[in-house]
Amino acid sequence: MPEADRALLVEAACAAGEIALRHFKRDPTTWDKGDGQGPVTEADLEIDAMLRARLLAARPDYGWLSEESADNAARLDKRRVFVVDPIDGTRAFIDGHGNFSHSLAIVEDGVPIAAAVHLPVRERLFSAARGAGATLNDSAITASGRDALDGATVLGAKTNFEDIHWKDGTPPVKRTFRSSLAYRLALVGQGRFDAMITLRQAWEWDIAAGALIVAEAGGHVADRSGADLRFNNPHPQVNGVVAGTPTIAGALLDRLVWPLGGEGG
Repeated sequence: MPEADRALLVEAACAAGEIALRHFKRDPTTWDKGDGQGPVTEADLEIDAMLRARLLAARPDYGWLSEESADNAARLDKRRVFVVDPIDGTRAFIDGHGNFSHSLAIVEDGVPIAAAVHLPVRERLFSAARGAGATLNDSAITASGRDALDGATVLGAKTNFEDIHWKDGTPPVKRTFRSSLAYRLALVGQGRFDAMITLRQAWEWDIAAGALIVAEAGGHVADRSGADLRFNNPHPQVNGVVAGTPTIAGALLDRLVWPLGGEGG
């Protein structure tokens, strides 16, 4: 079943990319959702409607959780749930940058079993199925395998690297950034970067797909306290994310101040 679900998500992610490219750099109608939720565009909503119709038609007994759909507690009674972000990195999409992605996952009993992260502008399609590995454009990928924290490349917003979050100061890593959380996770799974962190509360739809890609690529994923990530929570957020090679992720977790002194990005 995970492989069949993976194929379903891959097809749907490609269809989402076709819609996104029709709107990309063509001044889509945009507005702010309010309450600090950030912007949304007509493309987000068109993709959300397409994905919901397509995926639930194929799996009518699955639940549904999406950034752009009103939440429904009925999903909590479902063993399997779609967890979807129609466009992860909407600000990048609006600004004409190609690092936005479509993030699609299926979660079973709180654990991702199938995933697709698609960057249509970059022509990159990451996918994974539980127990079957992770791929980029159908080629197998693995985490970097790096063991030394000193000089490791870590994706994350600047605020995550403030000394207040770390024992004995910020670790000696090379920081870089991508706007989409799903893409950051996928890049760790690909081995292009050694780790990623986000210390603020993270929405499930941003990370469920990427978390499976990292895990199936041989990496380690946890919340900022070191606990395993669980999905389809009543409030669909998790307590930050630390992902990377097992050694680098472990070293970052060991150095984090807990409880945290502040919020990261």
